[in-house]
Amino acid sequence: MRNAVILCAGAGTKAWPYAEIRCKPMIKVSNKPIVAYSVDTLLELNFEKIVIVGSRFIEEIKSYFRDYKNVEVIEDKAPKGTAFSLLAAESLIGDNDFLALFGDTIIGKGDIEALIKTYKENECYTALLSKSNSRNSDIICCNTNEQGYLSEIIGHAREGSGNFCAGFAFKSDIYEKLKYNSCRFTSIQVGMMPPIEGYIEMTLSDEIARGTRIKAVEAQESVFDIDKPWHIIEANEYINRVRCSALKDNEMAQGASIDQTAVINGFVKLGKNSTIGKNVIIDGNIIVGDNTHITNGAIIQGNVVIGNNTSVRNACFVSECSTIGDECIVSHAAELDGIIFTRVYLYHYMELCGIIGENTDLGAATVCGSLRFDDANTIHNIKGRREFPKDYGDAVFLGDYCRTGVNAILMPGVKVGVYSIVGAGVLLNKDLKNHTLLYTEQNQVERHWGPEKYGW
Repeated sequence: MRNAVILCAGAGTKAWPYAEIRCKPMIKVSNKPIVAYSVDTLLELNFEKIVIVGSRFIEEIKSYFRDYKNVEVIEDKAPKGTAFSLLAAESLIGDNDFLALFGDTIIGKGDIEALIKTYKENECYTALLSKSNSRNSDIICCNTNEQGYLSEIIGHAREGSGNFCAGFAFKSDIYEKLKYNSCRFTSIQVGMMPPIEGYIEMTLSDEIARGTRIKAVEAQESVFDIDKPWHIIEANEYINRVRCSALKDNEMAQGASIDQTAVINGFVKLGKNSTIGKNVIIDGNIIVGDNTHITNGAIIQGNVVIGNNTSVRNACFVSECSTIGDECIVSHAAELDGIIFTRVYLYHYMELCGIIGENTDLGAATVCGSLRFDDANTIHNIKGRREFPKDYGDAVFLGDYCRTGVNAILMPGVKVGVYSIVGAGVLLNKDLKNHTLLYTEQNQVERHWGPEKYGW
């Protein structure tokens, strides 16, 4: 098998605010777009043709992969769901067997190899199953029988196996069957309300009812279906640990250097012309890109990934498993626990826990609350639905092209839309929409005062 289709045409609305100026598969995890993990793994496995089907913001996908010889990006001009996006690649795949993967899902190389192997051994459609960290009511559940074949596919069930389909291996005859997708998920429990959308899983559910056998293989590695903002942090933490734990010695590119006063309790990978300067403390393994400088007493914990052309300096603190993007500045005792995208500035005694979108400038002493006084889980609102994240629910999520004023306070779990501003002194305790300025007005009282108030 040497052909694959990666589906990137979804709207990504549940990942708000991070799919507002980009398609969701181009969100960066550990400084790399989600979809690039699948592409790079497939190329390692010698795939000869990889078709990416995009829609919104397809231009960014084309730009990123323009130098990849085996990758072709095509557009689904009227997306109606994964089944129909997969159909858009029919003419390019032809009569060949192929893998179908989701652009917003990260799968380990070993599991993709197992999917291919199982398909070849059984000579039938094969689905890669993974346990979900989400509730059954948030996923399309896939149940299996004793022989290891799919027995039932149920959409957003109240009860189920907790398994979802992370990818597929298909014969080319799947295309004819996709054409009969009803564009409405009928395999549901009574009382559920499916959207009008054509899912691959609905086609497979129909085929099971028609007697088609679909082999299942369970993933042995962690699989990340990135659907909501906190899933980005979850995947980032895992991948940072994997990447950094692979370091067994310092790796120094041309022009890289470490000052003799730096204290490093671990290994570092430094890109071209990057430096670790005076009095820096690094507690664990870290990976640093090109032309990046860590100086003046910066403190960095382990499993941290830092991009290119970035400055980390002046007694700032970077927490374990954080990621800093390209062209960022973290300085003046700022504290970071989470992810900042490209060109984010953290200055002057601020504390951030969560995700900060691209080109965001944070005012001095901007802080976020990361622990509720009642120790309860923060409830999130995703497209009008109450969500209860198992992890990272207390993080804050600032979109791209945002700003904050001095002394802004962001309460646990708040999300800020793109092109928005949280003004000076604002205590933000609810989500802020895109294209919004929020500021506070004071009621001031002016009175006479003087020595006579003190008995003179």
